[in-house]
Amino acid sequence: MKRRSFLKNSLALSAGSAAAVIAAPAVAQSQPSIRWRMTSSFPKSLDLTFGAGELFCRTVSEITEGRFQIQQFAAGEIVGGFQALDAVQNGTVEAAYTGALFYTGKDPAFALAAAAPFMMNTRQQHAWMYHAGGNEMLNEFFAKYNVLAFPCGQTGNQWGGWFRKEIRSLEDLSGLKMRVAGIAGNVMQKIGVIPQQIPPGDIYPAMERGTIDAVEYIGPYDDEKLGLSKVAKNYYFPGWGEGGTVFHAMINRDKWQELPKSYQAAITAASKAATLSMMASYDARNPEALFRLIAAGVQIRGFPNDVIDALHKATQELYAEISSRNATFKQILEAQTQFRDRNYNYHQVADYQFDTMMLRLRRRF
Repeated sequence: MKRRSFLKNSLALSAGSAAAVIAAPAVAQSQPSIRWRMTSSFPKSLDLTFGAGELFCRTVSEITEGRFQIQQFAAGEIVGGFQALDAVQNGTVEAAYTGALFYTGKDPAFALAAAAPFMMNTRQQHAWMYHAGGNEMLNEFFAKYNVLAFPCGQTGNQWGGWFRKEIRSLEDLSGLKMRVAGIAGNVMQKIGVIPQQIPPGDIYPAMERGTIDAVEYIGPYDDEKLGLSKVAKNYYFPGWGEGGTVFHAMINRDKWQELPKSYQAAITAASKAATLSMMASYDARNPEALFRLIAAGVQIRGFPNDVIDALHKATQELYAEISSRNATFKQILEAQTQFRDRNYNYHQVADYQFDTMMLRLRRRF
């Protein structure tokens, strides 16, 4: 009796196991094999920005067990760094890894998706985007360009830039040709700077040849990689133009709609992983790079107060001008400003006080 019961149970278990074995391939076979191309706005030499795109692609592949693969191409391999959005919009590629601030010439609202002068810091940006309706608001705007965008990288606060000569007053900026991205270039133009839009891979040659007099890029780690300390020795803070800079994975909307839900979820998860990794990488590497730059003779300088005040005044004037003719820009700016100000009300008695306390205590010992 017991023997018959044992055999019966064993056969039932075997049948269940066989069903599971049969079902597993069936599930796998129901997921299509998809191959996409993603163009980047960055050269391979910039391992954190190009590398964030690589991590994004690799994570998507791992989550889908290799069934959904995205291959990233460096700037210039398919299209130029500043043509990435166009390539996604018109379907030349399915995706792009890029910075929205590169496209302010199309619409200044793009800057608000990445970084805008005197606006939000890194934590405020992600809090607004993920938990205060920011991504939904931005994607309503991106839809005009047939793309869906996911935050997929964060540099943290960017520096104020490299200058051949010391900036002692506002007058020293007049007539300077400076590589500066996004809407910050429009602000600098209002105080006499001649802004230049130059892709990351072309910055060093332009500075070396004297085509430009100054350059703002990201921060110590990337700036060291680009060799900017070889062509300028004055490195300025604070990074008034980019309190934190978000990069995006931009997806062609038609291609997005064709994806299974599980593949869409893989993209969402991979973009968040890339964002966290980039933030942590810059926080780990920028301090060490700065020490090396100082050892190599770089002069770390703060912008004079009259320069910061003039830049802030010019920014507010520019925002008012753009808002008067661009309803989308006005809507996003107002949402961000309200969130930023309320957020600072909290952090002036939280994180800011903690950092101030620690800096004071550190100086004592």
